Amino acid sequence: MTRDLPPGTRVTLHAAQGDLPPGAAGVIVARVIVPGGGSVYDVQFGDRVRAVNRVHLKVERAALEALPPMRGDLRPFVQYACVMGSRAFGLDTDASDTDLRGFYLPPARLTWGLSDPPEQLEFASPGGPGPGTEEVYWEARKFVRLALKANPNVLEVLFSPMPVQVTPVARALLDIRGAFLSRLMYVTYGEYVRAQFRRLQADRERHGEVRPKHAMHLLRLLISGAHALRTGEVMVDVGPHREELLAVKSGHLNWEATEAWREELHRDFKQAFAETDLPERPDHDAAQDWLIAARRAALEW
Repeated sequence: MTRDLPPGTRVTLHAAQGDLPPGAAGVIVARVIVPGGGSVYDVQFGDRVRAVNRVHLKVERAALEALPPMRGDLRPFVQYACVMGSRAFGLDTDASDTDLRGFYLPPARLTWGLSDPPEQLEFASPGGPGPGTEEVYWEARKFVRLALKANPNVLEVLFSPMPVQVTPVARALLDIRGAFLSRLMYVTYGEYVRAQFRRLQADRERHGEVRPKHAMHLLRLLISGAHALRTGEVMVDVGPHREELLAVKSGHLNWEATEAWREELHRDFKQAFAETDLPERPDHDAAQDWLIAARRAALEW
C-alpha cells in the first residue's frame, strides 16, 4: 500500500520526467487532483514545480518513518471500486494503465479512537514492461463531502460505466447519486478548467513546456460537465469525441487550435448552465442519511 504524502516530504524520481533525470531530488509542495485520476503531487525541483505521478516517486526512508503508522490492511473494507481513467473515458490505448477508484468504509473502532482513519488508500502495481494498475479509495465521509462539493473526479466515479465491486452499502449510494448533482458544477468544472489552462499557458511561456495530455482531460471535463448540466447524468465515456481528444493528447492539434476549442466548449458549457434544471445545491440530507446508515453497518465489522 502506498502512503499519502504530506507537503514537505523529500522524494526522488524513479524514472526520467521530461528533462529531469532518474534520481532527481525534490520536495512535495502539494497534492493535486488531476482530471483522469491518479496520485499526483506538485514537486519542487530546484526553481520549478513539476506534477509527478505517485508511482514515479521514491520517498526517503527517514520521511517514510516519520509518517503516521498505518492501522492494518484496510483493503477488505473497500465498498466500491470502478474503472476510471482513459479506459473508462473511451480514450485508452494499448499502453494505458488501469485506474481503479472508489471508497472504503472503515470499521467503527477506527472512527471512535483518538485518530481518524486515512482519508485515502492507495495501491500501485507498476506492471513491469506493460501497463500497470493504480487504485485510490477515499474514506466514505471524505468521498461524500467531495461529491457534495461537485468534485469532478468523485462525481465521475459515481457515474462510472465500469464498476468492478459494488457492495450493498455502495449500491445504496449509487441509488442516490443524482442527489450530488447541482449548479455547483458550473464552478467546479468551468473555473477549474480556466485556471488550469492559464497554468498550462504560463508553463508554455516560461519553460516551453506543453502538457497535451492534461489539456485533453480539461477539454473532456467541459464536454462531460455540459452534458451533466443538460441531462442530470455525468458523461464518463466520451468515445464520440475520441479522435479529436487524442489529437490534442498527441500534439497533432496545436496549442492555438486547442485553445480555440476550449473557448468553444466554454461557450457551450455556459449555455448549458443557463438551460439546466439542476438545483442550486446538492441534497445534503440524502447524503447524511446514507452516511449514517453506512456507519451503522460498520458497527458489525
